[in-house]
Amino acid sequence: MTATASALADLAASPVPFALIAREPGWVEVLTGEVIDVDLLADIPLTDPAGTPREVLALVPFRQVRERGFVCHDDGSPLRCLVVTAHDRLPRGEVVAALPDAAVPLHDAGFDVTDEEYADIVRTVIADEIGRGEGANFVIRRDFTACVEADPRTTALTWFRALLEHEKGAYWTFAIVTDGHVAVGASPEAHVTQAGGVVAMNPISGTFRHPAGGATAETLGEFLTSTKETEELFMVVDEELKMMSAVCSDGGRITGPHLKEMSRLTHTEYELEGHSTLDPRDILRETMFAPTVTGSPMQNACTVIARHERTPRGYYSGVAALFTPTAEGGHDLDAPILIRTAYLVDGGLRVPVGATLVRHSDPAGEVSETHGKAAGVLGAIGAVPRDEAPAASDDDEPAPAHRPLAEDPGIAALLASRNARLAPFWLNPQDVTGEGPFAGRTAAVVDAEDRFTTMLAHQLRHLGLLVTVVPWPQATAEALEAADLVVAGPGPGDPRDARQPRIARMREVVASRLDAGTPLLAVCLSHQILADRLGIALVPLDRPHQGLQREVDVFGQPASIGFYNTFTARVVPGTVRAGDAEVSADPVSGDVSALRGPGFASVQGHLESILSRDGMTTLERLVAHALAPVPA
Repeated sequence: MTATASALADLAASPVPFALIAREPGWVEVLTGEVIDVDLLADIPLTDPAGTPREVLALVPFRQVRERGFVCHDDGSPLRCLVVTAHDRLPRGEVVAALPDAAVPLHDAGFDVTDEEYADIVRTVIADEIGRGEGANFVIRRDFTACVEADPRTTALTWFRALLEHEKGAYWTFAIVTDGHVAVGASPEAHVTQAGGVVAMNPISGTFRHPAGGATAETLGEFLTSTKETEELFMVVDEELKMMSAVCSDGGRITGPHLKEMSRLTHTEYELEGHSTLDPRDILRETMFAPTVTGSPMQNACTVIARHERTPRGYYSGVAALFTPTAEGGHDLDAPILIRTAYLVDGGLRVPVGATLVRHSDPAGEVSETHGKAAGVLGAIGAVPRDEAPAASDDDEPAPAHRPLAEDPGIAALLASRNARLAPFWLNPQDVTGEGPFAGRTAAVVDAEDRFTTMLAHQLRHLGLLVTVVPWPQATAEALEAADLVVAGPGPGDPRDARQPRIARMREVVASRLDAGTPLLAVCLSHQILADRLGIALVPLDRPHQGLQREVDVFGQPASIGFYNTFTARVVPGTVRAGDAEVSADPVSGDVSALRGPGFASVQGHLESILSRDGMTTLERLVAHALAPVPA
């Protein structure tokens, strides 16, 4: 027996908690230690009682969103920490050869929510949530379940081998075994990493399910030109840029797009990178959790998930966070999202999967997407048939090596063309210098439960403003009066519903600044509230503009702007004034894109979005107008 086989046999036979992680080519990392369950991310024990840094692998459940005040079905899943006492590396080939490979029988297998029931949920979310302005996209899951009678530790090792052999393209392939709980998965997506002060996120979205016989440039090309898939990716990039702007001084720069090819699926992805000095636990807290597995805006997504998912999520859409001590005395962070993962507890198998629902979603297509996402793990562990390997030629020569589809010139051109639609601000390096046209002026940005405000704040800092973000419950007239400029921010919901405390408070913010004649910029939801105060009608759109790029006129200048709205202010086409306000509206529909008057300006679109190619220039124009002296 080799040393590798002996080490793995010991793991199978002993009660010691362990983790196997394949994240470097050619190697498998073996972590063993003791388990400590804690309540909060801040409690993750990164140092021993003497203050010495130590390595910790933390399983972070979805219920930790409660730390940010968000709603969830709380199942009590622990924030489980494996405090590492030994960390070894073994050759991957030796590991695969030494692991068990006998099939693990499954009984009573199937989805807990039928295809028909899931399709009905999709229709409801599109109509009642996206259609009523609750958000741009939402991820609703269902679970594949089965009964397993085999030994849990042997099962974990068997499934880990199966994933190593049959599921390609994973960011982490892993098996984490603790008392009473097994998690084995092949996650394609790094949620957040931190190394040497550099923070990175990796939003992946858009799901191409490989046809029989495998993907080709032709079939993938059709997918890459899909409006639904493209908008889905741009929306999650916007959402993760909100997080990056909250934790990074330079907001975050976009690179990509790239392809993530796996055994049965191909995804599109971007990479976001910025710099931060925050404790990695704080970075993890501020980025809970990826919009690719929750939705946008994040806070409302959690509420929608609680309304439409029947059971708690457990660890699904949480992260496995590895904190590794550095020579400087801190910790690096590597945290993949817990998706494409099989959980085994008390003889019950659960493989959760979800689809991203947007305004263009087709219920049957989203049902198919959940099958496709589950198939990689289920095929590897033998729950559904595996894809056949490429056939050998007639002369018994081996099948040609797979050529990455991203290397196809046509595919590369399609990917590159996507960036032509995006804002240069987020594609280029950024650095806040404190200089700019409004240097020395102050701004208070009121957050109405959409963290687009963090991106707005970052852009305002680039214009020289000293910016504070104020949550809406704290946004009283007294709290805001010292700011040179108040930016009343975006948020979900119906702007006409003054019974909602958040809407009522935003109305107060807008009214107090108008009544005092002090500078105000209103965005999206707050733009609608301002329009309502000016006597302009508010109406729901026939089709929501969620993640939609539009060319609009903003007071005589054309602008390419990203829109995330379900309601609109609407005037009679041709209207150019409403009281003291100048109106910029669509000449056909009368939908109002912007307003300006003495000491105030507003815009329906999101100038901070990656979809706003002309966002920074338009923002500077509107801020300059709002701050300009009002004629006596």
